[in-house]
Amino acid sequence: MAGRRGKDERHVSFVRLERRMLFSCPEWRRLSGRAKIFYIYLKAKYNTVNNGNLQLHFSELQDLPDLRSRKAFYGAVHELEASGWVERTSSGGLFRNPNTYRLTFRHDKLE
Repeated sequence: MAGRRGKDERHVSFVRLERRMLFSCPEWRRLSGRAKIFYIYLKAKYNTVNNGNLQLHFSELQDLPDLRSRKAFYGAVHELEASGWVERTSSGGLFRNPNTYRLTFRHDKLE
């Protein structure tokens, strides 16, 4: 039957980045490449009910060329916080719980 999923097909998830944001948002264009990568990976963990409890560890991204060092990783985090793309909801540390973040969606939804 056309249009129906077969029993063995899997659900494919994706990260939504609107074209208007990518091509028309000056805030997006001002972000560095490492901040964009961090944002996309953080947004991939968002599932509509966990905003404010998003965690992204250095070990998850250290194999990517732009985020191999901790300095680059935390630089991306600070850049996104300073420009209003994400907010830190709780601070962690080396021997404590990890930092948690919230997506603000301030620049995602353009009028």
